[in-house]
Parts: sequence; structure tokens; C-alpha cells
Amino acid sequence: MPSPTLTNAWKSLLTHAHEMGAPDINAWFHSDPARGARHCVEAAGITLDFSKQPVTDKTMALLGELATEMNVKSWTKRMFSGEKINFTEARAVLHVALRNRSNRPIFVDSVDVMPGVNRVLQQMSDFTEAVREGNWVGHTGAHITDIVNIGIGGSDLGPVMACAALKPFGHPRLRTHFVSNVDGTHLAETLALLNPASTLFVICSKTFTTQETLANAHAARRWLVEKLGSDAAVAKHFVAVSTNAQEVAAFGINTANMFEFWDWVGGRYSLWSAVGLTLALLIGMDQFSDMLAGAFAMDEHFRSAPPANNLPLTLALIGIWQRNFMGAESYGILPYSQALARFPAYLQQLEMESNGKRVDREGEVIGYATAPILWGEPGTNGQHAFYQLIHQGTSVVPADFLFALHSEYPIGDQQTKLLANAIAQTEALLRGKDGAQVVQELTQMGFSAEKIAHLASHRIFPGNRPTSTLTFNRLDPKTLGALIAAYEHKVFVQGIIWNINSFDQWGVELGKQLASRILAELGTSAPAVEHDSSTQRLIGAMAANPGRRE
Repeated sequence: MPSPTLTNAWKSLLTHAHEMGAPDINAWFHSDPARGARHCVEAAGITLDFSKQPVTDKTMALLGELATEMNVKSWTKRMFSGEKINFTEARAVLHVALRNRSNRPIFVDSVDVMPGVNRVLQQMSDFTEAVREGNWVGHTGAHITDIVNIGIGGSDLGPVMACAALKPFGHPRLRTHFVSNVDGTHLAETLALLNPASTLFVICSKTFTTQETLANAHAARRWLVEKLGSDAAVAKHFVAVSTNAQEVAAFGINTANMFEFWDWVGGRYSLWSAVGLTLALLIGMDQFSDMLAGAFAMDEHFRSAPPANNLPLTLALIGIWQRNFMGAESYGILPYSQALARFPAYLQQLEMESNGKRVDREGEVIGYATAPILWGEPGTNGQHAFYQLIHQGTSVVPADFLFALHSEYPIGDQQTKLLANAIAQTEALLRGKDGAQVVQELTQMGFSAEKIAHLASHRIFPGNRPTSTLTFNRLDPKTLGALIAAYEHKVFVQGIIWNINSFDQWGVELGKQLASRILAELGTSAPAVEHDSSTQRLIGAMAANPGRRE
């Protein structure tokens, strides 16, 4: 596949961007009253308004041509059909199979994966029902009240995000907790909240060898055995999401309570698999299935909708336009929903781990920008933190605003106030405030001409700061599933256009390898001689510290 920079569409987009110059989006609204309605797409209960982005009909047409030249449609078919498009690891990319509600066959190495998917879903259903109905009890006969998910990366970010988002739909007896950091503080502060007799641990590790996860799992095991006084308690308080039956059994977990997933499930796409067990325990399998159904609806839309009406494709193309032609280095994710507080962190892994690549599929160093830095926090907290930079800073930060029209916690008029803030921010970023408006305001406030001259420039907002808005009726399981799937397909499309493999993560591995070596050195008195002087000094200080505890 050639570099996207060699395509006719890329060259035309460069010319188009040069001719457009500094876009006056606000002026476009004045000259085109239908702009807001025209630059909108809808899918699976989600509406994307991208009219406040610096795009014209010509921009979108050229971006569509770029997607065509880079064979996005063909790559989509290859992914959905089970082809091993993750070529560096020789793996298919089939998170879409996990939510394939049509149950149509999907083959990997000539084997239909759907019977296995359905078998694990049934196993999850049986187990979650037993816990939720009180038929699964702990070692002392107590009902389970607390579930602790121990994982890292996709085995943590997906479940923790979704459990927070869907907490209003949870079982009233069950509380969820998440431990990912190998820093002992994370586990210790979680355990301090728990009664061991009513706690269930879900250990998520495909290989059951992940260093951070296993360190936390073994520490939790020691805590449980000490509190309940018997190794036999482990089997009633620990289950595993893994494929390594031997290590799971050695840990003390009954392998009948091991939930399988497959090598064609990437970690950051694993929420749809048994990695979502903690979420399924919280909300029940019926509502977990609703989430799968929402994602499936977005999958079907992505596969079949024409480009002009394709929501994930539109998200992706706007991101390409901003990153490669408008020069945006970062992108904001701004959910006006406390339930989506962890959504920006979830998308950080999805986007930056997937597309933070410097070589293309042929292994050549890339001469164009790939994934931007993604960041964000929920509104309205963000308004009192970093919105100053977005409004008046020297960097233009495109942003996605997300909000539900209805809250699951309708308290007075708070949802109305929240939505007013969200809508106002997108308008303020678009319109800004020019010098004449500032002078008029300050004059009405009674300031002298001298004072106005001194203050005016500080109160000017340039405007034309680009935003997209994704709205939905309410944040229920089905909508959350569709929302996540939309961003997954956005990332996929951008990876195809950038001619990179979005499904490996070799950048994660180097630090792990070096950490294992340094860990071994910290356990000896031998000097570390193969490191740079800074690293060697840090290792020496750590090894010599008599206060360091295991």
C-alpha cells in the first residue's frame, strides 16, 4: 500500500487547505443558514454534529476520495471477514465477532469463531446469574457484595469506564472496584474497604503472567487467605479471565471458573469479551447483551452506510483533516457527563496505543503525522481547568463534546444547567469575541478609555476553535456500546489511511522487558554496568535504600 501522501486526494487536500487559509467557520454559518442541519449524521441513536469543524462540502468530498484511494472499504471487509490484518502478530482482528448479534459465521483459519463466542457468553450468563441471585456464595456462606477487577491496560480501562458509565443500571447489592497499578497503594486502599467473606476477585490476564496483574493478584490472595484462614477459600473468591489453565489452577482457581478469550481479541478491544465479566456481574447479562447490540448496530451502520452518512467514517476523516492538514497536535474529548468520566482515559489507550506509530505497514519511517495526543475531562470541571487554553491559548485544540439529553439522576434543573454549559461552550469556541464587542462591554461597565485600552486585548477571544458534538437521548447500555464502537471504527479508518498497523503495540513491550531486568538487579548486590549513568545511579540508590520494603 503506498503512502497516503502519494495519492491524488492527499495532494488535492493540501492545495485545498492552502486555498482555505485560516477558516472563518463563524462566517460560514452566516452565509449558509442550513449548515448546522447539513453537517450532521446519525447512527444507532447517536447524532454527530460536525458543522463547527473547518470543513466544507469540498473538504468532505476530498476526504472521502482519500478513504477510497486508501481502500478503507476493502480493509473493512478484510477485518470483518477474519483476515489476519494484524500482520506483525499474525492475528485476526475480530472484536466485531464478540458482538455479532446476527450470529452469522465468521471464520479464522477456516474455523467459525461464533460457537466459541456463544459458549463463553453462556458461561458468563450462568455465572453472573448465580452471583446476582445469591446462589454463588463465598467460603463462609456470605453473599457476594463487592467485585474487584484486577487487570491492567484494556483489562482495566474498558471495564472501569463501562462500570462507571452504567452504574445506574447496576445490581443494588453489588459494588465494583478496580486495581491496576502495581503501586501497593492501589490495592491496599481497595482492600481496606472490603469484607473478605463477601468479596469476589476477577483476575484478568490472557497469559496469567502479566507482571503487574499477577503481583496484585497474589497479594490479594494472601490477604484473603489470611483473613479467612484457609487456602480453600480461594476457589470461592477468585475467578479468572485467561487462556492459561495450568497457571490458573496453580493459583488455586477452579478452571471451571476460567473464562476464555482469544488471540484475535486485542486488549484495548476486550471489553466485549469475558474481560467484561465485572461489568456483566454489575448490570446483568441482559443489559450486557444490550451493550453488545448497540455496538453491533454501529458495526452494521459502519459497514453499509454511504460515506456521506457514515458516522465513524466522518469522525475519522475530520480527525485526518485536523491532524494532517490543519496541524492539530492534540485532540480534546469533553464529555458533559460524570458517568463518562473515564471515557477520555479509555480513548487514550484506544487511539494512542493503536495509532501512535512511526513506521508504516511496509516498515518504512513515516514522514507525516499519525495519532494526536488525546486528552480531556468531564464538563463542567474542565471549564475551570484547561478551557482557558482552548479558548485563548496559542494552540488550536479540536474537541469532541459528548452529552446525553436526559440524566439517570434527574436532580432539580442540574441537567438543564449542564447542557446549557455544553452548548454554550461550543458556541463560544466558534464565535469568540472581537475587540469591538469587548470595548462596548467595558464601556457599559463604566471603565475609562485608558483602562479599556489596557484591558481590551486580554478579553478578546479569537473564536473559530473547532468542535464536534455527539448527542444521544440517554447513556444506557445500548448507547454506550454504540458510542465505543463508533470510536473503534474511527481509529481503524485512520490507521488504514495512515498506512499503519493499528492492532499491535510494540511500544508497550520495551519498558516491560527492561523492568524485568532491573527488577532482577535490584535483588542482588552486583553493580548495574550496562545502563546509562542516570539509570545506574537510580538503581544503586534503590538497591542501597534500607527502608525499601518488598
